[in-house]
Amino acid sequence: MRSVKYGETSVIVSMYTELFGLQSYVVNGVRASSKKGATKGNLFQPAAILDLIVYHNELKNLQRIKEFRWSYLYQHIFFNVIKNSVALFMVELLQKCVKQPETNADLFSFAEDAFIKLDESSETVLANYPLFFSLHIASFFGLQINDNYSDTCAVLDLQEGFFVEEKPVNVHFLDGKYSFATSQLLKTMHPSELVQVKLNKEARRVLLYAYQDFFALHIQDFGTMRSLPVLQELLA
Repeated sequence: MRSVKYGETSVIVSMYTELFGLQSYVVNGVRASSKKGATKGNLFQPAAILDLIVYHNELKNLQRIKEFRWSYLYQHIFFNVIKNSVALFMVELLQKCVKQPETNADLFSFAEDAFIKLDESSETVLANYPLFFSLHIASFFGLQINDNYSDTCAVLDLQEGFFVEEKPVNVHFLDGKYSFATSQLLKTMHPSELVQVKLNKEARRVLLYAYQDFFALHIQDFGTMRSLPVLQELLA
């Protein structure tokens, strides 16, 4: 979710929804100076999970919300600096990957569950969480890396999306401990298992930037992630 000011008291929010995919909504009165307006505005923060009743018109690019309320109220994400930074990274990655207002219930379910699991995660899980999310969200956009890692296929060709025997001619690859770690992360099906993937700060930095390159290679106009340098500093 992201928002921009609209008029004197309203905002336009971009949200990923279960029924309609990516949509933009006008929300009236949430920037009012009253206490009620401020309270309502707090719901429209990045990564917030809301229940909405909306007016939907497929012929319009801008929709309207009739009613909204918390669907899940985080205990930590909005107040814990590190968890909030990881959540902002996840939101930005979703924004860069989701281009069209297409419905994808499986993607919505995965993303919703990932944010909730982030809120519940221990500190030992947090450092590897952006890596886990990056690799697993890719599959919903047809970019899943094939985990065919072995002693003989130990080089990850990021351009092709699978492990190969020798370094490719392109410069987009991971080998050694970085390709092995990627294979471990691909095998991780639940965030709680991330404590078993032992990585230091430098390894996480290399992997996060490599995964950014992976997305940039396959998604048009992906660019670079603004949240990544901040996340690197906090996870250090």
